[in-house]
Parts: sequence; C-alpha cells; structure tokens
Amino acid sequence: MMNKDLLLAIDVGTGSVRAALITLSGETVAFSAQEHDQLVPQFGWSEQRPESWWEGAVASVRTVLDKIDHASDRVAGVAACGQMHGSVLIDDDGRLVLDRVPLWNDKRTRETVEEFQRAHDSKRLLPIVGNPPTVAFAAFKLKWIKRHEPKAYEAARTLLMPKDYINFRLTGARAIDFSEASCNYLLDIGRRVWSEEVVTQLELDPRKLPPLKEAWEVLAAVSRDAARETGLLEGTPVIVGAGDYPVTLLGSGVIRAGMGSDVTGTSTLITLMTEEPVLDPVITNVQGVAGGWGAFTILDAGGDAMRWARRAFHENQYSYDRIVELANAAPAGADRLFFLPYLNGERLAKRGNSRAQFVGLTSSHGVGHLHRAVMEGVAFASRRNIEIMKSSGNSLDRLVAAGGGAKTRLWLEIKASIYDCPILTPADPECGVLGCAMLAGVGAGIFSSLEDAAQRLVRYEAEIQPNPAWSERYKRMGAFFNRVYEQSESYWDEMDQL
Repeated sequence: MMNKDLLLAIDVGTGSVRAALITLSGETVAFSAQEHDQLVPQFGWSEQRPESWWEGAVASVRTVLDKIDHASDRVAGVAACGQMHGSVLIDDDGRLVLDRVPLWNDKRTRETVEEFQRAHDSKRLLPIVGNPPTVAFAAFKLKWIKRHEPKAYEAARTLLMPKDYINFRLTGARAIDFSEASCNYLLDIGRRVWSEEVVTQLELDPRKLPPLKEAWEVLAAVSRDAARETGLLEGTPVIVGAGDYPVTLLGSGVIRAGMGSDVTGTSTLITLMTEEPVLDPVITNVQGVAGGWGAFTILDAGGDAMRWARRAFHENQYSYDRIVELANAAPAGADRLFFLPYLNGERLAKRGNSRAQFVGLTSSHGVGHLHRAVMEGVAFASRRNIEIMKSSGNSLDRLVAAGGGAKTRLWLEIKASIYDCPILTPADPECGVLGCAMLAGVGAGIFSSLEDAAQRLVRYEAEIQPNPAWSERYKRMGAFFNRVYEQSESYWDEMDQL
C-alpha cells in the first residue's frame, strides 16, 4: 500500500483557485493557480460563477497531482478554504439556481441592511449573533435574493459558501463549518445552532441552511465522478475546511488567546484571539477553527496611505524603498507630527465619515517627517481598535504580521513599539495553504489536534521587539492621537455640508 505522506490544500480565492501538495512536515512540493474573473454588472455589485471555481479546482488539482509521482495514491486528506460570504444556492439535485453569485465585496445589500436595522434592535441581537449587521454577511444576501430573485430562492435547497460548494462537488455532501457560520449573521454563537429568532426576523427559510460541523471533521470521501474529473483517488477523505481568513490565522499560528494578527495590504486587518467574542459595534468576531474567537476590525488605511503619500508628494516618482529611507531618517514621533489616516473614511466605526489630517505641522518638518507620520498614523489608528478589543480584559502578548506591510522592517518596528508587543513574521508566506494542510492532517488522523499541527508546522523567520524608547514616546502620543480623533468627530458632519 502506498504511503500516505501528502496533504492537498485547495484555496478558492477572489482572483484564483489555488491547489498545493504539502508534506507532513509542512513543505509545499507542488503548487498551481487558475485565475478567474470577477464580474461587475453594475456599480457596487461583485459576482463570480461557482462553476468557474470548480473548473479552476479541477485544473489546479490535476496540475499538482501530475507534478509528483503517484501523488493521488499518497494524498491522506483534502481540505479547502475560500473567500468568505459568497452565497451559493443549489437545488435538491445539486444544481446551481443562480449561475452567478454575490461575493464578500458585493454592496447590493446596503438598503437591505439599513431596512433591517430600522425594523430591529441590532444591539439586542449582538450577544446572539456576535456581530453588527454588515452588507458582506450571507444573511442579507439571502434576504436580497428572496426579494429580487424569488424563483431562484424558492428552487434553492441549500445555502453554501464557496469552499462548501467545492466540497459538495468533491463529495456530494452539504455542510458548513462553525467558523464560517459564525460570521454570516445567522448563527446563535452561544448555543451553536442556527438562530431561530434572527432567521424569523429576516423572514428566511431555516431549511435552506446547511448542517453545522467542525472545520477539522471529515465531511465525506471523494466520489467516483469527482475522482474521474480531478485525478484524486476515489474514497480520499475530504475535510470540512473553513473560510480563508480563519484558516490563514491557523496557518500563521494565531490560535490561542493573547495572540494577534496584522495583515496590511491596501487595508489593515487587525485580529486579537480571545476566549469570548468582543461585543462592540466596531468589532467583528469569527470563531477560531481551533477554538476561541478572533475579534477583528478592518482599517481602510494601510498600504493605501503610503500609496497616497507617494502619489501626492512625489507623483509616484519615488520608490517605496526610498520613501522608507526618508521616513527612517526622521525621529520616532516625527517631531510631534500626527497623521490621522482616514483617507477613505472607515467601514467599521461609530462614524463612517472620518477624514484624514496632519496635526502639528510646522515649517521645520520635511518630507521624511511626513512619511514617518503616515506610517505611524496607520499604527496609531490600529492601536485604537486594539484598545477596544482589550477593553474587556483581553491581552495582546505577541502578533504575527503578514501581507505587503510585513516586508517593511521599519513599519514592523514602529508597530511593535506602538502596539507594545513583539511582532513575528512567518517563514511560509502561504499561511492559508498551510492552514488547510493542518486541517487535512487532523481530519486524516496524522496530527492529534490543530495545536499539535501548529507546533509541528508553523515556523517564524523573524521577531521584532518593541523599542523601549520609542514605546514610551508612542504611549504618550497614542493618547493624544485618540483625543484628536474624538475631538475631530464634531467637524466631520459639518465638513460634509460645506
């Protein structure tokens, strides 16, 4: 019998479907990606074809299996992750009732959410669902489909998320994991069942909601038809899997309370693992695949702020390395220059119309001070959100950085000093793929638990400690930053009327 020494990860992203074969020691030995289109039929809408995901999964899985000798015989388990909130509906026979589905970044449900908030007390529902209502959540997408696509809604038998649809095509089984379900405004997070009260308030059919399972459980086995299409061995275990965000947390080792994550790309996504969800209107909560909760908030500023400064100050003629070099020449605190980085407002805040501003600018400041203030301002704004997460007694012991921002050493040093905690960078940048492999390994019985898998597979290449002198200065500056933010709130509505 062939040795089962490989794990297969499938990642259904917004831009592509990726597949990877990973050894039991965490090494990726084959990788493939198949791009697919994002469809924008009108302003604010964002759609994709689930059939494109399946075609991409088939092509990428076949590619990686072809790269390794006897790979299909050696795969111990398959696990998928994927973009969250994409709402797929299938009928009794497993056929799609809509060939194009709304994605996580689709904004068509804005009026649906506003209507729900006018009719119901979302603050009272917060302890039940653990989250404020937002346009991303599947609950409101399903409500929109019921209203605007009634025939499709009536024909639908089961609501699935993107990775669940891939699992269905692999096995014929229908299910969703608790982690993904915790972030769609339909789960009673305390009782771990679909919320009868919320489903009733949304006037939805509870029979269309899929069975709930743990992310590391075996869902079913690869079917004969799926084996023929993908090249996988019929009977190979398929694990339930989870959304790409919680799986990436797992793959970066952020699984216990007190650990955090900073993913800075265009925006900045800050997560703090906690024992219980943080119930606040500006915080979103997702159940961790290994237990606990990931309290998180998204700051629209991040790399976007640096990109704005590069364009505004240099007409894009300076490289980012040159900009960081200029910022590094300025002292910590940029000689008491502050930058509020809300260039595009905020998506999660008591006021969504916040503005960006420099405070304390004098003729002695140069372009290096401006760039450093921008980098520090993003970190101070993130620190505000971290303080909300910590306010209920949670701690932040260490943080793992990922995304483009993790490549800038100065920015990591600034953040470590402002957050006042060490920052780690993972050795494997494909944390989502590694997290999938960990789920597959637990489901296949190779690892005893997700904690065991993380201990064996997750490695870090660097650890950045806070600079004590900077931390002391930033502590005082952080309190001032918060006061400037709060006092500026009174101007924003007035500015909107000018």
